[in-house]
Amino acid sequence: MNRPLVCVVDDDDAVRLSIGLLVETLGFPVRCYRGAMEFLDDGEALETAHCLILDVRMPGLSGLGLQDRLGRLGQRLPIIFVSAHGDVPMVARVMREGAFDFLQKPFNEQVLLDRVNEAVQVAAQRRLEGAWWTEIQGRLDGLTTRERDVMDGMVAGRLNKQIAEDLGISIKTVEQHRARVMEKLQVESLAELVRLVIEVRYHAH
Repeated sequence: MNRPLVCVVDDDDAVRLSIGLLVETLGFPVRCYRGAMEFLDDGEALETAHCLILDVRMPGLSGLGLQDRLGRLGQRLPIIFVSAHGDVPMVARVMREGAFDFLQKPFNEQVLLDRVNEAVQVAAQRRLEGAWWTEIQGRLDGLTTRERDVMDGMVAGRLNKQIAEDLGISIKTVEQHRARVMEKLQVESLAELVRLVIEVRYHAH
């Protein structure tokens, strides 16, 4: 599926249908669900959805419950809540938990469309970043323990001679490890290596 999928979860048939038809005007494929569990059961949607438009109060698992469940699954899907019952503590809570926006019913249709467009762009960006981090992590995982030790020395700005003394190996061996680290991480220079490692460490925290 090339085009970003937008999912709508609302137990009110009329609202669900009207939101679905509205979002389709943006040219995105839309899937609609009567309840939270129905959405959770759609594995393909969980994988491909770029935006979730979600009612707060529904029978069974509520919109807040679904947000919580997705969070525990590690799903960072942008959620736009729509509700006729939004009080201040509730709005603050869903936004604190990472919701993309909270719109009161009846909402302005153009505002919803604008927010869906923004959410889809954010989701696409997150997916690109996620794929990049996975690839970089894979490269780092491909280093041997000794190569990692040498890399740590390089990042700390230590000379080959100092790294060799620290690790009790010859300078020639350090040079060989150094070359393999650069090759495996696909970097051209020490500066590039340092930036990459710092970004990965920052991202991990």
